[in-house]
Parts: sequence; structure tokens; C-alpha cells
Amino acid sequence: MISMLCLMLFVPRVFSSSTQVAVIFPQDPALWMGSSLTATCTVSPERGLHANTMYWTLNGKRLPSSTYGLLSPNGLSVTLHRLNGSQQQSGDNLVCHSGDGHVLAGSCLYVGMPPEKPVNLTCWSRNTKDLSCKWTPGGRGETFIKTKYTLKYKLRWYGQERECEEYSTGQRYTCYIPRDLALFTPYEIWVEASNQLGTSTSDVITLDILDVVTTDPPDNVHVSRVGELEDQLTVRWGSPPALKDFLFQAKYQIRYRLEDSTEWKLVDDVGNQTSCRLAGLRAGTVYFVQVRCNPVGIYGSRKAGIWSDWSHPTAASTPHSEPLQSGSCDPKSGEQNSTLRRELKQFFGWVRKHACGCSGMSIKLYDQWRVWLQKSHKTRNHVDSTRR
Repeated sequence: MISMLCLMLFVPRVFSSSTQVAVIFPQDPALWMGSSLTATCTVSPERGLHANTMYWTLNGKRLPSSTYGLLSPNGLSVTLHRLNGSQQQSGDNLVCHSGDGHVLAGSCLYVGMPPEKPVNLTCWSRNTKDLSCKWTPGGRGETFIKTKYTLKYKLRWYGQERECEEYSTGQRYTCYIPRDLALFTPYEIWVEASNQLGTSTSDVITLDILDVVTTDPPDNVHVSRVGELEDQLTVRWGSPPALKDFLFQAKYQIRYRLEDSTEWKLVDDVGNQTSCRLAGLRAGTVYFVQVRCNPVGIYGSRKAGIWSDWSHPTAASTPHSEPLQSGSCDPKSGEQNSTLRRELKQFFGWVRKHACGCSGMSIKLYDQWRVWLQKSHKTRNHVDSTRR
């Protein structure tokens, strides 16, 4: 069946099995790259065909007669040296033809390498309900012939060996176990790679489902202004609803970027809060904000946990800066304002620098200064306007 499929990929005219007039030996061999092969095509005597009128093709290309050997009036051989890897995983097509071009017989050549040991096996569970694993083929990963990867697992002490059945079509070297998983009991998991030239097995990893839990991104992410403070935004979000019945302590991260930028800035010190103040932002600017979650210590697990995907970007803009009043006839007033602003900027620069995270103390101090500065600025503007 495989031989016929291999032949149909390369030649338009193939006799059915009932009209086959010759046999190729060996049939569908698996060979190491760099090896040599001598194949023979033997014609049925009653067909009245002579071997010296026959010829060979490999993948549709006629082979030179210098590689042939006349074995008998009904038998013709061909010798191939230093074979390269198969051009396709379904095998290379070696065909014996009669002098008028008809196909007499065919054989698929599987030329490649045995698989190397799979590496980088990692697994994760979404909300403790399932298990997904991915791995990387060993070495260069190219075997030139079809290689099957099988993810196997069992409970560590008393489980029966099972095979993962749902392999991803969109992402290679990934398998998904959707159900029937035990908690509080470690699993042993490994990958077997096999083809016609050999088999190789990855290292066995041992894990508890509770140690590899990830969750959906935080939902209900809201970003809002902090009054009229032009350099701050508040971010709020909800904890993972799928884990509401589990004992765990989540960690969160925030990242944000300017509307016209692709570079994200990470806030890594959020802890288990579900809100955070971003400071030191540009006034009158649109920001995109995302949040992700790491469910740490589910039921006492001591593993680091796995970060979720980022939430969908949420946009918000900071207020515009209040423009300075112009047209004053008192140069000393302008000079004093300029000096005051410069001194305040130098003195409180460290507050702005340290207010980019979620430290409650620095945020409170920063807020007090900003409110005082704005009130002072408005008062001076009002006094100036009443003098004119």
C-alpha cells in the first residue's frame, strides 16, 4: 500500500497489482544516509520483455546506464552510492520501466537517520483541569523520514502507563491531556521518538499538577486617571475566577507602553495586590496597559508557578498639563516662578523616580506634593490676574 502511494506521487501510469509484470528487491527498504543500495528488477518470463531494454528512474529522473547491471535476460540491477536523505517523508520513488516507458515495478526508499533523544520537555496545567506538554527534537531534529513522537505518562508509584492522544496540528511537538488527572500525586512524563531506523527516549520528568498551574489572564482590567495628576494612572483588575475555590496567593505583573511605541515597560513589584498606581508618565499621552497573573503556592505548593498570558491591552490617557499664563508684565514674578519650579523639580526628582512602582508611601508623598504645587500655581495665577 505504501509502495503504491509512493509511486503515484511521481509517475502518471502505474499498472495495477493484477497486471504487475516485475518485482523489485528489496521492497521499501529503510537506509541510513550515506549508505549504498543495489536493487534488482526481475521480469516475468512470460511477458516477453528483455532486461537490456529496461531502465531505472529515481524520483522521476532517469538513472545513468553506468549504474545498471544485467543479471539475466529477465533481471536488471541498479546500484546507488552515498544516498542522501529522502526528499520527502513518504519516501523516494525507485521505479523500473520497460523500454517504452511503462512502469514495471516500484519501491520506496526511506533514507534518513534515527531520531535523537527529545529534549526540553515542559508541561503546564491551565486551572488544574488539564495538562499540556511540549518538547524539542534532539540534535538538528531532521531525520528525513517520518518520525513519530509519543508523549507517555503515568502516576509515579502505582499508575499504569498511558499515551497522550491529542497532538496539536497547529504547533508541532505539543500534546494535550484534557481530563482524568490526579492532584496531590506526582506524574512521570516522557517522550518517545521512533522511525524505521530506531527509537530514542527523552529524560523522564516528575511533576505534580499543582506545581505547574497557570491560569487565564486577569479580567476586568480598568485603567483610569488619578484626578488631574497629569503623570499618573491607576490600574485595577480582578483575580482569576477559575481559581476562586483554590487556596493560593497570586502574583501580578503589569506592563505598559506609549501609544506610538512597541517597547513595554515592566512593573514587577505588584505582589498580590489587584490595583497599582503608575507614575512618572507623560502628560496628555495615551498608554496601553496589560496585566498577567502567576498563581503561586496552590494548596501549599513550593514551586515558582507559571505566568499566564497577558490580558488584552487596555488604553487610557493622562491629563494634559495646565498651560502657563502668558502676558504678565512683571518679569520678577516670572523669574520667581521659574526658579521655584526648577528647585522643586530638583528636590522632588527622586519622588518621581521612585513612584513608578506600587509603593504606597512614595505614592502618598508624591500626591501631597503634586496637590500642593497645583494649588500654589493656581493661587499665584489668580493673584497675578487680579493685579492686572
